[in-house]
Amino acid sequence: MTQTTALPLQGRDSDELLAELKARQNKDLNWREGRVFSYVYDAGPEAMALLKDAFNMYLTENGLDPTTFPSAMELEKDVLRMAIELMNGDEEAEGTFTSGGTESLLLSVKTARDYARENKPDITQPELLLPETAHASFFKACHYFDVKPVVVPVDPISFTADPTAMANAITANTIMMVASAPSYAHGVIDPIRALGEIALKHELLFHVDCCVGGMYLPFAHELGFDTGEFDLSVPGVTQISMDFHKLGYAAKGASAILYKHGQLMRRHQYFAWSGWSGYSVINPTVMSTKSAGPVAACWAIMNKLGKRGYLDLVAKTQAACDEIRGAISDIPQLTLLGDSKMNLLAFSSDKIDVFKLAEQMKKRNWYIQPQFAFGASPANIHLTISHGNLHGFREFLTDLRACVQELDTEDAQAAMVELPEEIAALFDNPSPQLFSDLAAMFGGDGSEPPENMDEVNNLLNAMPHQIRDQLITEFVNRMFST
Repeated sequence: MTQTTALPLQGRDSDELLAELKARQNKDLNWREGRVFSYVYDAGPEAMALLKDAFNMYLTENGLDPTTFPSAMELEKDVLRMAIELMNGDEEAEGTFTSGGTESLLLSVKTARDYARENKPDITQPELLLPETAHASFFKACHYFDVKPVVVPVDPISFTADPTAMANAITANTIMMVASAPSYAHGVIDPIRALGEIALKHELLFHVDCCVGGMYLPFAHELGFDTGEFDLSVPGVTQISMDFHKLGYAAKGASAILYKHGQLMRRHQYFAWSGWSGYSVINPTVMSTKSAGPVAACWAIMNKLGKRGYLDLVAKTQAACDEIRGAISDIPQLTLLGDSKMNLLAFSSDKIDVFKLAEQMKKRNWYIQPQFAFGASPANIHLTISHGNLHGFREFLTDLRACVQELDTEDAQAAMVELPEEIAALFDNPSPQLFSDLAAMFGGDGSEPPENMDEVNNLLNAMPHQIRDQLITEFVNRMFST
């Protein structure tokens, strides 16, 4: 295999390049066998083939200019009509197709900020009110758009937002409140109706983050599962985000931000500029140039599966999830967190090291997602179960039981990591040198992760999250160094 580290003088053979891409791809985790409980959503080979064909048909069409490529706009409008219907929006509802949940949340916060500038000009230091389980992208939006995040603790047992605590945290500067349906970490649904009543009382915008649940909860609800209320029909909800590239099984990146009162709200999301010597720029989203491939693939898969197809996928996934939850509940060393009724869940342990458990499962070629402790939530393992995981989940449970038993020995008990004094002392003035010192503890320079991540994760878990964030940033920065 020829290694290319810079632009070659002479172009290379296509077959050779594709062979190298395949060889590099072989280093990745094997999601095709359903062994990755996150990141990838697979509705089967026929669906995958359709996604690739539809995406490739629109690979070069540019969504920047709908007057040049009107078919891309037509596809987006079709997708948004389907999304609004699923979210029980009425004729006033409007939306925008985005590249993913993060962009949808960014746009929602930007819209809220600019709506407040027009309608509440006395607010000069806008605040976003969110439970501590809200997705990290809200904090990213606050960072980008100079909005102050006001974080409220959640119920320590259910991990759902506490309406009373949320109401008490409202100030004269609050521009929007946030809730999740479901929250990613624990897969639980916040009390949307109760929070909507608070939003109405205080005349606040109210965003429901339904990114992971938007293409799942409507079908689960129709099948009779207890989803609670979560969509645009709930009084007080003004905007909602939903991802198609998760449980809608579309190609990445495909998401949407929807507004209950579209004409009133959506214009605050846009950016326009003709005050330069070039063409007039009008951007509904963060991006300008964007491939129409994702929207074409999204349109194709939603029409391919249809309502009955999604109902079937959700029914089968829910049945597997119930079995997985039951099996985890029967493992005495593990504890399910919260009361997840959907296809996301988390479990912790006070008997074994969950970070070591993740590593042991990885050695058996399973990827399960470790999550650090925060607030009332202990260190835990997260699972997102989708159709692609269904054919092998019983083998997964067998391996999970075996790994738990292997770790449940006296010398494998989970223990709090005590930071070395010389390292803890550096927290008052963190720097890249702190990262280098920690990397050296694990026998490297930090440009590549160690073979086993459990010791690193235990160390990071013991740190204040602000320090952890800086260290992770430095690590990724070094990983991408060329």
